[in-house]
Amino acid sequence: MWDCIVIGAGPAGSAAAYHLAKQGRSVLILEKDMHPRYKPCGGGVSPEVAQWFDFDFSPAISTTVRRFRFTYEGGDPVEVEATTREPLWLVRREVFDAFLVAQAQAQGAQLKAGCAALSLRFEDSAWTVDTPEGPLRARYLVAADGAKGTVAKMLGFEARRFRMAGAIEAECATPGPADLPLCLDFGTVGKGYLWNFPKADGQSLGVGVLRGRQNRHLRDVLKDYAAGFDVELDGCAVAAHPIVLWDGDQDLHTQQALIAGEAACIVDPFTAEGIRPSLRTGVLAAEAIHAALGGGDRALESYTARVQQEIGAEMMWARRLSAMFFHLPSLGYKVGVKHPGSPQRMAQLLCGELRYSEVAQRALHRLSGGIF
Repeated sequence: MWDCIVIGAGPAGSAAAYHLAKQGRSVLILEKDMHPRYKPCGGGVSPEVAQWFDFDFSPAISTTVRRFRFTYEGGDPVEVEATTREPLWLVRREVFDAFLVAQAQAQGAQLKAGCAALSLRFEDSAWTVDTPEGPLRARYLVAADGAKGTVAKMLGFEARRFRMAGAIEAECATPGPADLPLCLDFGTVGKGYLWNFPKADGQSLGVGVLRGRQNRHLRDVLKDYAAGFDVELDGCAVAAHPIVLWDGDQDLHTQQALIAGEAACIVDPFTAEGIRPSLRTGVLAAEAIHAALGGGDRALESYTARVQQEIGAEMMWARRLSAMFFHLPSLGYKVGVKHPGSPQRMAQLLCGELRYSEVAQRALHRLSGGIF
């Protein structure tokens, strides 16, 4: 009998496992894929996350950036050198996720890789997880198996609120120029953007559609964008994947179980950032389950409340900005990116040193003023 089984070895699951194991709880991580595993992701991580852990993340960071370059339809560039305390981290997810799992294991958590959760049942005040290796038992569960995961539905979260988005990403092994900034392009693709995130050993390029369905020509758009960096898309590892954007607060707890990370639909609806909120939900999930194991009253309900207070409130502003910005991207770029001070604020948002609630009202006023 485990204190907790965490299903999914991504950032949310590993963060939950780390903090529970550090508190002396017995934790098992189930991951359906072998670990480490490839995960398509731009890999931008706010250095803010370091405050939630007591170890050094540097072995898991590919590179850092302070220079940001914004363009509209490939032109009208704006560049800024971030004045943030720390630069933005850029990671490769197979390295970053494996590093986080190793930190949890060092605290005593155990990992079963290549072991999927096939079904769940609650009996005798504990959860039974059926796996190819047989049934496993735990007093509590954390479902952190991502956007395509099935565990949330098994737990009864069948009507989760989210807005569907999608991305096509390419991992290139050819490093860009030494001074290549983090690049974001708006306007070329409707209701989305293109990006190039430099890594120490290559480049991560992608196209994301944040509102509405993916266009079937997105791969061609990405191919043209990559060519602008002398990257041949055919020589890259290319993957498409869904993104579940936050679309309103909802319950994230049920009987002795929580959902966290992308399974909880907490991806930023403006930037599609998922790693930082996933890590935070993992930390909060661990705190709630540790309290519940200690006899804390209504500890799991407090998890839902804290996610809504810390993450949901910010996501609400992000959703409003996203709706306005991508409705008229040319105007959004003019007043939201090119306006004096805006590029620096964008960098601060990405680095976690500025909150949407601190800038959104002013930005929305500018955007609505330009429309009406």
